[in-house]
Amino acid sequence: MLEIIKYIILGIIQGITEVFPVSSSGHLIIFSNVLGLDLTNLTIFLMITNLGSFIALLFFFRKDIKELITKFLVFLFKKEKREDLEIKEGFNYSIKLVISVIPVGILGLLLEKHIKSNMLVVGLALLVTGTLLLIMFLLRNREVKNEITYQNAFVISIFQAAAIIPGISRSGITTVGGLSQKINIKDVLKFSFLSYIVISVPVSVKGIIDLAGVKESINLLGYILAFIFSFIATFITVKILFKFVKPKNLIWFSIYCFLVGTFSVLWFIFN
Repeated sequence: MLEIIKYIILGIIQGITEVFPVSSSGHLIIFSNVLGLDLTNLTIFLMITNLGSFIALLFFFRKDIKELITKFLVFLFKKEKREDLEIKEGFNYSIKLVISVIPVGILGLLLEKHIKSNMLVVGLALLVTGTLLLIMFLLRNREVKNEITYQNAFVISIFQAAAIIPGISRSGITTVGGLSQKINIKDVLKFSFLSYIVISVPVSVKGIIDLAGVKESINLLGYILAFIFSFIATFITVKILFKFVKPKNLIWFSIYCFLVGTFSVLWFIFN
């Protein structure tokens, strides 16, 4: 029963930290160590809990996604509609989302088995995340814009590629990438989460296939509960984030990353 509770805790942590710019993969590694939970198939566990977050965000942004898909298909198959400004903008936005996930997708496939996932790597990466968030906090009063150009999408994609390192927050690094382009923070976050949904489709499919092929014994109930609680925590957290997020609040996430990153490094040194 205690082990099941630990899986539930990890699911909740995944849901909260996937949304907030503090690295979900990093936190799962830290807390699995602190809780003494042996996740032999860590990569698969991350994919399954990410699936919970993916479905929650898919539901939260369902209207935006439906609108984008509709405009994308109309642009492709109805030539007479291609000059419609809204249709064209919807199509272009969809292409920008695809551009934003190409580098992280390629690097993820190439480096998945070569990236270390220990407490030292996570701790140092969280310190980097905290530093970047601090820089964006200090630059918070710059003039911003709402439009995301193809150039902006490419720059965000380069930033997002760094998120393959556990401890580098995907939402955090894409937010930093967008803010560095002087884009409004809520528009950056929306773009960030929609790009997460795009990349999560193949990742989630891969996670399910890998889980089906696991030969070692796993706690199936634990995985299922972690998935469910990841979904719930993600949905609640994303509603809170969009209601209260402001550039000035980045300082609190920065401080948090510094504290947890330092804890992770010290844990590695003394354990």
